[in-house]
Amino acid sequence: MTHVDPGLWTTVADVVAAVCLLAGAFLTLGAGLGLVRFPSLLARMHTVTKPQVLGLILLLTALALRVRSWSAVAMLVLVVAFQLVTSPVAAHMVGRAGFRTGKVDPEDLRPNEFGEPD
Repeated sequence: MTHVDPGLWTTVADVVAAVCLLAGAFLTLGAGLGLVRFPSLLARMHTVTKPQVLGLILLLTALALRVRSWSAVAMLVLVVAFQLVTSPVAAHMVGRAGFRTGKVDPEDLRPNEFGEPD
C-alpha cells in the first residue's frame, strides 16, 4: 500500500483553486467588457447575467478550496444560492423596464421562427 502525503492534497486543491480563480476572473472581465462594448440593452443584460454569475461561482469555489473552513464554505454556498436566485429575476425586471420605457429596439426581438402550432 502506498502512503499519500497530505501535502499532495493541499497542492492539488491549491492548483484547482488557482485555475478556478483565473477562469472566474476571465469571465468576470468578459462580463465587464461586454457591458461597455455591446450596443443594446438586451445584449448588455445578457452579458452581465450569464458570464458574471459563472465567474462569481468559480471565484467563490476557488476561495472555498483555499480557505478550507466549513463555516466559510457554508457562507459561500449561501452567496452562490442567492446569486443564482436573484440574477435571473433582476435581468427579467431590467428587460421588462427597458421594453416598457422604449429602450429596447423592436428590431432586436425575433418572432417565433417555428411558426404557428398545429
